[in-house]
Amino acid sequence: MAAPMSWRRLVYSVYTPALSGVFTRISDRFFRTHDRRRGSSLLLLAPLLAESEVLPAPPPRPPGAPGMEGLQSRFHWMADHVPAFRVPGARVHVLHSPEEFYQVMKARIKTAKRRVVMASLYLGTGPLEQDLVDCMEEALERSQSSANPDLKVSLLLDYTRGSRGKNNSRTMLLPLLQRFPSQVRVSLYHTPDLRGLLRLLVPERFNETIGVQHIKAYLFDDSLIISGANLSDSYFTNRQDRYVLLEDCGEVADFFADLVGAVGDVSLQLQPDDSTHMLDGMVHPYNGNRKDFSALARRRIMEVVNTARTRQRLLEAQRVLEEEQEAAAGGGAGRGMEEEEEGAASPSGSETDTWVFPLVQMKPLGIHLDEQVTERLLTEAGGDSTVFLTSGYFNLTRAYMRLVLGAGADYRILMAAPEVNGFFGAKGVAGAIPAAYVHLARQFYSKVVQLGQQSRVHLHEYHRQDWTFHAKGLWYYLDGSDRPCLTLIGSPNFGYRSVHRDLEAQIAIVTDNQELQAELQQEQEMLYKRSTEVSGNTFKQPDRYVKLWVKLVTPLIKNFF
Repeated sequence: MAAPMSWRRLVYSVYTPALSGVFTRISDRFFRTHDRRRGSSLLLLAPLLAESEVLPAPPPRPPGAPGMEGLQSRFHWMADHVPAFRVPGARVHVLHSPEEFYQVMKARIKTAKRRVVMASLYLGTGPLEQDLVDCMEEALERSQSSANPDLKVSLLLDYTRGSRGKNNSRTMLLPLLQRFPSQVRVSLYHTPDLRGLLRLLVPERFNETIGVQHIKAYLFDDSLIISGANLSDSYFTNRQDRYVLLEDCGEVADFFADLVGAVGDVSLQLQPDDSTHMLDGMVHPYNGNRKDFSALARRRIMEVVNTARTRQRLLEAQRVLEEEQEAAAGGGAGRGMEEEEEGAASPSGSETDTWVFPLVQMKPLGIHLDEQVTERLLTEAGGDSTVFLTSGYFNLTRAYMRLVLGAGADYRILMAAPEVNGFFGAKGVAGAIPAAYVHLARQFYSKVVQLGQQSRVHLHEYHRQDWTFHAKGLWYYLDGSDRPCLTLIGSPNFGYRSVHRDLEAQIAIVTDNQELQAELQQEQEMLYKRSTEVSGNTFKQPDRYVKLWVKLVTPLIKNFF
């Protein structure tokens, strides 16, 4: 059995939106010119308002047979793009409410022994957020009282959103930095697209429209929550989102810790005196050369992705070899003690009925893995499947829209009704955003009707009094099954911002585990039970009236929200 062990040792060795639009178009045209000169793919930097054509559809694959082997043959092409992690489905749990999400995070922070890693758009400034910070302080105090203060706390937030106002994410975290400087790291990602004159002219309230750090991942030792929820009081109380807990999945947790760390390395580092600076050897995101910043950031982040992908391929090859040797030996009687110990530390083949594929999208840095996988997933969704797709901000890219309208699968699309839109009741221009989404939904519905697709593509609106809606992702059902075999969950909204402007991450979970499938089904049904189906009469209701100026402005600003 020396051969498998050698494989393992080998693996381990290795403004305003309109004003912003004017300057951003100038900036994009400049960078596209430079992009053409160096011969890079146009997929790396898409134009501001014109989107790339859909990639040619890959050769059709045969429908997956029942069981994990069938699902693997149908979806394992994702491993050609991203790492593929085998995990036991029994360790993956769906959280259903903001309160549960909040309480689980607090409990896990308090009991963390090695690491707490949190990536979010921002951290709020209310009492609930302060309780979360207090939990981190309590864990750090406990760590310092031990012989080895090993606990490290790392937070990745967006610079623009985290710095907004006098009291902000930075001021919330400064006490931790001041008290535990060797154990706490706060990284503030700044988009390279907000620079120069644009950075000076765009007002603070609107500067995040240019691009943000949008990943939402919350990691505690070897457990991980992937969500679309931010660290703010409404996300802990009455803002509906989605949340999946991966319990004791060390390989997946390591990947996201490394991913957040890599983004953190190319971000501004918050100091105890509230100043910021870059790490040595890094390029400044808005004072430095944009091309150099993006190239360095891409190398750093793709190193994490490619290293994990190679490692998982080698481990999978080793696992297959071990299974073959066990079968040849009559059930594994010849396994050595060292292998038994390693087997106890990692899930066995019979337990790994679930695959996790992390999908990363960072188009400003030339990374578009999530886009590639999502496009192919929608392309291959044939007549033997039903897709339940949800977005808190329904604003599909043209590519995704063409795939949905041209696919064979049935689609049930869930979006926020105007009164549960996060911008409902906002002051100024932002208050018109829910009406803009109504206008976009009506345009999409009209295309469905025009193409005669009403029996296949259905729109639903989520309603819930005194709540807002922020859930995003999809559930994929195969014909003949009343439970989903695949879900996408994370930060992307399937819109232009998610694809072209922001840093995003989600996971694709492919599972044959009946209990996990039931949890995912329950999650999907719980959300859709609070919805009503959209019809032509929906847009005739008085609260769906869209002012003319909103209709005229929406095409100009829809790529910013």
